[in-house]
Amino acid sequence: MNYTSLEEIFSAFNQMKVLILGDVMIDSYVWGKVERISPEAPVPIIQVKRKEKRLGGAANVAKNIQSLGATPILCSVIGNDLEGDYFIDLLNHRNINGEAIIRSDHRITTVKERFLSGSQHILRVDQEELFKLKQKEEELLIEKISSLINSVQVVIFEDYDKGVLNRKIIETTIQLARKHQVPTIVDPKKKNFISYFGASLFKPNLKEIREGMKIDFDEEDMDSLKKVVSKLRQKLDLQYVLVTLSEKGVLISGKDSDIHIPAHIRSVSDVSGAGDTVVSIAGLCLGLNLPPKFTAALSNLGGGLVCEHLGVVSVNKEMLLKEAYDNSLFTN
Repeated sequence: MNYTSLEEIFSAFNQMKVLILGDVMIDSYVWGKVERISPEAPVPIIQVKRKEKRLGGAANVAKNIQSLGATPILCSVIGNDLEGDYFIDLLNHRNINGEAIIRSDHRITTVKERFLSGSQHILRVDQEELFKLKQKEEELLIEKISSLINSVQVVIFEDYDKGVLNRKIIETTIQLARKHQVPTIVDPKKKNFISYFGASLFKPNLKEIREGMKIDFDEEDMDSLKKVVSKLRQKLDLQYVLVTLSEKGVLISGKDSDIHIPAHIRSVSDVSGAGDTVVSIAGLCLGLNLPPKFTAALSNLGGGLVCEHLGVVSVNKEMLLKEAYDNSLFTN
């Protein structure tokens, strides 16, 4: 379909279903005030004022997809524990489809707990297990993916190296997606970096490229970066590579062109979760077969918007639409 306006594109998001596969977690926040140092050890004492738990990891991608109007279907493995119960409650509260969430007696639910005084991040405590899935859990996950793949328009891999994704699950999912002509979008991490052969769009940052490719390059030299990205695209037979460049914006590389889109000047409060927003927007755009330049530009805008907020938040669709207009992103 040829779209004639930004409104048509944003309206089309509402008709899409997205399968999100990867590591989920709870982002826990403790806000307080620091006025003195502990007499027991040279550490600050936080007087707690407020606590909040949010959906994190691949579940934050689901929140972004939902905020953009599409329907997320979350596929992952969590613990059969109290934190897992709380995670399910958070999903239900947001009306996010958790039919493909598997409960495990062998894992704990990942929780990242952050302690903040005002806007200052004081401490983070992680509760997690990083070992690979049991065979039965792997089989159940592939079974869920197989049953859902024909009902979605996009598959997003959200990899945090927590053990849910492995080579077999990745390869099986991409094969199924290609069979049903469903595009696959990858937000990679180091462990499975070279396992995503044949994906549609691959979204690493500079650190992930360096670690995943085991290659050093000059980040300030755009030509050097383009050569590395081209090598990555060919090695994994990728349609596109979308590299997030932090304050330098994004680079999208395809067979026919490399397009660098600079970042927009913003008051940055927190970069946490920006990558989740970028991959969510890119996934929906690819599902609608929109041009790569528009895909990269809209994703870049969305990633910048969430950086203006403290903590991990999902993108605001109305604000994104306004910014897209203000920056003349769409030309028919």
